[in-house]
Formats: sequence, C-alpha cells, structure tokens
Amino acid sequence: MVFAQLGQSLDGFIASRTGDADFVTGAEDREHLHRLRALADAVVVGAGTAVADDPRLTVRHCPGRSPVRVVLDPHRRVPPQRRVFTDGSAPTLWIRGPGGDGEAAPATPATPGVEVLTLPEGAFAPGRLVRELARRGLGRVLVEGGGVTVSRFLRAGALHRLYLTVAPVLLGDGVPGLRFAGPERMRDALRPPLRRTVLGQDTLFELALGTPQCAAALDEQHGEAGEARGEGEEPVHHGDGQPLRGAHPRH
Repeated sequence: MVFAQLGQSLDGFIASRTGDADFVTGAEDREHLHRLRALADAVVVGAGTAVADDPRLTVRHCPGRSPVRVVLDPHRRVPPQRRVFTDGSAPTLWIRGPGGDGEAAPATPATPGVEVLTLPEGAFAPGRLVRELARRGLGRVLVEGGGVTVSRFLRAGALHRLYLTVAPVLLGDGVPGLRFAGPERMRDALRPPLRRTVLGQDTLFELALGTPQCAAALDEQHGEAGEARGEGEEPVHHGDGQPLRGAHPRH
C-alpha cells in the first residue's frame, strides 16, 4: 500500500519562493498527517525536503507508533546533522547513491538506529524503491515530500492513494506541488474517484488512484534517479468525508 500527501496553496505551491512552508495548511491538517504516519510502516522524503525543512517525520499529534524514516539521497547531498539521523526518535533508512566515481563509497558512520543503504542510480525508480522497502517488511509506505518526489511516484503509477490538502491562501509564486507531463486535451486528464473532507479552513481531497503497476514494469519505464524538494512537515484528519466517487468532466 503506497500513499502520498501534499499540503498546498490554492494556486498550487507547497512553500513560498524563499522555501518557507511553516505552515501552508492548518493544525487539523497536521493532525491528519500524523495519523497517516501512524498508519504507515515507512515514511519517505526526498533529499530536498530533508535539507530544507529538517523534518522529524515522527508521530506526535495523535496516538501511534512512528514509522521507519526513509531519506532518498541519490546525489549524497543531505548533511548527516539532520534530525532524522541524530535525534534517535525512530529508525531511519538513509538510501544514498554511489560515490562521485560511480562506485559505492563507504557508509558514513551513523548513530544507532540509522542504516545507510547505497544503491546504483537506476535503483531509485519508484517501483524498485517500493520493492526494496517491502523486502524489509515495510509494506505500507507514506510518500510525504516534497513535490518532486510525490510527482515521481504519481507519474510512475506507483500510488494507491493521494491526499492533497488545499489551503485558502494565494502565494503567486513559490515551490510547486504536483508537476508531471499532462495530456494535450482536457478530456484525457486524470480524474480519479475522490472524497472531500473539510479540515478547519482547509479542504482535503482523497484521490483513489487504483492499483499501482507491478514493480518490474515500473523499473523498466522509470529508471532515472531523482531528488525532491518539499514542505516536509506539511500536513493532512480522517474526518467524516464524502464517499469516494468518480469525478466527471464538465460538458
């Protein structure tokens, strides 16, 4: 089960143009995000989120166990001083790319509870990452940020669910949320079944994306390595929402 979340402004940004994301959405949405973490075996963020936001990625606003924190760092740009590597609050898996010479460099000494895994560039495709996590017993995966990482998983067809919370704020410019190559015609746009829930002043859209493609097919289609930039601690409450239903184009 792979699900993702993003919190964004009305005009589609997850942070201001300076990278400030504290906070795009409100307290109810942050509580919902922590509930999602409590349901997951692993929470995944990209290098950009780890660098810019220094998130803890733990469960604090609701009862529950913190998931394994997974940092995707294909170009080895996340400093070892980030809190996910030093606070000891939850197990952490640091997935890094090869060294500068293309070979797997020795792992950086880490604190207890932090495992360093070095993968070749092609292994950062979403399907391969999901398969590697499942091999470790991490079958329920939350992809939390940032926009690049969530977009890569969505583009690869690797998500069952997407939780997208929209705040009533306009930024005009900033760090974008979802970005992927879209269709040429509106009638070919992705229109998944959805459920809406009001979270304070925010609106949560829960999108049912169906069953992801098999890992082998994803590996063949998406072999590129990638980085992420996102809001990190950005948010999402399982309230009394509307039932999931198909969204239809206007005529």
